[in-house]
Amino acid sequence: MRMYLPVQPPLLARGRLDANYRYREFKPSRVLEPFVACYWTLNYHASDTFHLHRIIPDGCVDIIFDLRSPSLINGAFVVGLMTQYEATSLSASRSLFGIRLFSDSARHVTAYAVSEFIDRKVLLDDLWGQEASLITERVCTAGDVSDRIERVESKLVDCIRSNECIADHLLRQSMQYMYASRGTISIPALADKLSYSERTIRRTFQQELGISPKELSSIIRFQNLLRELNGGTRSRLTDLALKYGYYDQSHFIRHFKRYYGLAPKQVIE
Repeated sequence: MRMYLPVQPPLLARGRLDANYRYREFKPSRVLEPFVACYWTLNYHASDTFHLHRIIPDGCVDIIFDLRSPSLINGAFVVGLMTQYEATSLSASRSLFGIRLFSDSARHVTAYAVSEFIDRKVLLDDLWGQEASLITERVCTAGDVSDRIERVESKLVDCIRSNECIADHLLRQSMQYMYASRGTISIPALADKLSYSERTIRRTFQQELGISPKELSSIIRFQNLLRELNGGTRSRLTDLALKYGYYDQSHFIRHFKRYYGLAPKQVIE
């Protein structure tokens, strides 16, 4: 089981969600746990009011299927690592199915470095060609979520077997230390543990992920703090901030707003 499991805003706002808006997450099979954080669904039924859909950086890459798309080519896309939040007003009905991939193993599935689609989305058709339309059709015609996940997992296993040899072991090792430290490890300490120079580690992250190890570590730290809050921790927010190395309150609030778009007190009741 992964030491790192990110959260997204709908999980933090469970009791305050619009009845027309439903977000759910599903665990992968055990064989895919090293690669997949979760599968997720988002269903929104258009109403008289807009619903704000917020997405925050989580250190992952998502393959998203638009189940209402009239076109198979445009019906699936990959969203790369995010370094800042996004907030979108939903007005039309939406039905999405997503695969959330850990960034250090996403290349096993996409066959491309994550840096190819940093902070943007790329059509799955541009990566997989005709195979993208085939899996999109299978996903969109599935009878229910369980059937959809079963079809997707079969494809993921095939991709991983085909792309086994392209993993970057330094990236994988680096991120295991980041996950284990909950994002609090410094880059000099990481270099010391790996017996590589800081320069080599930074170059690997830029080539493979398109962001610096410091940035990704910061996202992982923030996500771990959110998960503790989501788990109903009894720690005061200030104590939790100190636990994760936010020794200055203004720095913590600024950091929280950067990734979430809201102040901590607007999110945590």
